[in-house]
Amino acid sequence: MHEPNPIFAADLAVPAVIREAPGVFLQGRRIRSLVFSTDLAVICHCNADAVLAVYPFTCQPAITQALVAASQRPVLNGVGGSITHGERCVEVALHSEMQGVAAVVVNTSIPVETVSALTERLNVPVVVTVCADDAQAARQIAAGANMVNVAAGAATAAVVEALRARYPELPIIATGGPTEASVAATIAAGADAISWTPPDIRELERAVMEKARRLAAEQGAS
Repeated sequence: MHEPNPIFAADLAVPAVIREAPGVFLQGRRIRSLVFSTDLAVICHCNADAVLAVYPFTCQPAITQALVAASQRPVLNGVGGSITHGERCVEVALHSEMQGVAAVVVNTSIPVETVSALTERLNVPVVVTVCADDAQAARQIAAGANMVNVAAGAATAAVVEALRARYPELPIIATGGPTEASVAATIAAGADAISWTPPDIRELERAVMEKARRLAAEQGAS
């Protein structure tokens, strides 16, 4: 069946094939799809099961509060990495937990000691973003990471497959790539849930305006 282009739909729909993923459980819900965005307009008009809110700055409580309030579904909130780590990362993560996030996310450069501190002091899952099945990922998982988020570009499915073989019970979130075929391949490799990057908001606005102009022209000609 032909899927409608989400750019022209009332809401942004994640690829239908994501429904084949087994899912991870957060806040009592089975999560198969996560929208990778901090844009509230996109989040509020997307049908993803959860929100992966990671951005390249130190986590701000005001942003976290807005995301949790607007999303109406589990939010996995970025709290640290190369910029924010150590006790500052732990403080930000504890604040995020109190604000109601479903999990906290750190990137691949986070020190192993920070992963250990997070898992010791938080009640919500700690998700480590990994780019390879390497010694760094193994140390972070051994330090107590509850989940991994695989973001390895074109190699994502291969990294997922290697991690799944090494850690059969480890919950794995992974980027799905640009097509339904790449999403399906990532799920087949062992991903439990898929993060989906929506179209750029400028692209969406441009498409809506072009459609509006066409409709206005057609009405004017009739």
